[in-house]
Amino acid sequence: MPALPKLHLASTSPRRREILQTLGIDFDVVPVETDESPHEGEVPSALVLRLAAAKAERVTVPGFVLGADTVVVLDDRVLGKPGDENDAVDMLMALSGRTHTVFTGVALKTPERTLTALSTTEVQFREIGRDEALAYWQSGEPCDKAGAYGIQGLGGAFVYAIHGSYSGVMGLPVFETIQLLKAVGIEILARRK
Repeated sequence: MPALPKLHLASTSPRRREILQTLGIDFDVVPVETDESPHEGEVPSALVLRLAAAKAERVTVPGFVLGADTVVVLDDRVLGKPGDENDAVDMLMALSGRTHTVFTGVALKTPERTLTALSTTEVQFREIGRDEALAYWQSGEPCDKAGAYGIQGLGGAFVYAIHGSYSGVMGLPVFETIQLLKAVGIEILARRK
C-alpha cells in the first residue's frame, strides 16, 4: 500500500491535533497567523469556510494542508474567543438555557486545489448560574475557545444536548475531514485492514 502524502495541520489547537492523532493520521503542525475578522455582511458559514481555506493556503511547504475554523453563533451574533473574564461570563450567561449553532469549516489544500466542507451543529445549554460561569472562567479552560467553552472539558457540563457533530464543536469535524481526504484519494479506513 503506498504511503500517505505528508499532511500539515495549519493550527496549533490541541483539540485538532488530538482528533487527527485519534484517526491515526501522521501529520505535523505549521502555525499560521490569519486575520479572523469577518467581511462586511459575511454569514458565519461563509466566514469559517473562508478562514479555513485561508489558513491552509498560507502554508507553503510541500504536501497536503488541513485548515479549520470554528465559530459559535447565538441570535446571528458570532461569539469569538473571550477577551477577559467579564466577556467570558457574559457569553456563558447569554448561552445559558438556550440553543446556539457551532459552525466549523475545514479545508484541505492539495498541490492542485483547495477543497472545503462545513459542519453545522446545534448545541443546547442547560441553565447556568453566574457563579458557575465565573468558576468555569477561573479554571482557565475557556480562555482560547470560541463561545468561551470547550465541550470536551469542564464546559461539557453545560451542554444538555447536541444535534450534529461533537468533533465539529471541538474544532475539527471527523466526518467532513475524512470526506475531504477521501475526495483526493486518501482512504483512512481502508488502511486499517
